[in-house]
Amino acid sequence: MSLVAGRNINELLAALGEELVLMGAAPIELCLIGGSALALLGLVERPTKDIDVVALVESSGGVLRVRSASPLPDVLVRACAEVATQQGIDPNWLNSGPARLLDWGLPDGFETRLVKRSYGPCLVIHLASRLDQICFKAYAAADVAGRHLSDLQILSPTGEEMRFAFAWVIRQDSSVGFRTQLEQMADYLGVRDVLDAIER
Repeated sequence: MSLVAGRNINELLAALGEELVLMGAAPIELCLIGGSALALLGLVERPTKDIDVVALVESSGGVLRVRSASPLPDVLVRACAEVATQQGIDPNWLNSGPARLLDWGLPDGFETRLVKRSYGPCLVIHLASRLDQICFKAYAAADVAGRHLSDLQILSPTGEEMRFAFAWVIRQDSSVGFRTQLEQMADYLGVRDVLDAIER
């Protein structure tokens, strides 16, 4: 069972969808990354304190487009607060902090790999794919190892997947300090040759 703030993640999202219906909200589509998304995909099983929202998703003619989730829509914030009260959890259990990843661009083809889940007529969740999660975890692990590095190891990426991830990661931060951290992580994972093969 996947837990967020000590509660079943699917039950939380279902409750959020129900609350949005009660509030008469227009349909909302969210894109999730991080531990909760990994859990929903069945890739990593560990508790997490919140659900990371990287973007709002808009559908047009079968094509998905993402835009910043910061700030979250007011009705969504109110619905989250109501669910938090019902469940006895932190009202900030839905976290849009990762939205800053859009500033430099998400991995190429990100929208085409999203995995869709519906939680009633007012809430659709799009989960970042395994490949994209590898990108995000590599970026986070280079800066702050801990659970991000553990998640990355559990995902057990191939050399080609790490090449794709590194190519995206080095576009996010070109500083010497970050490059050093990235090299240390690559050494630890035994994929330094993959990183070094990418043109700086």
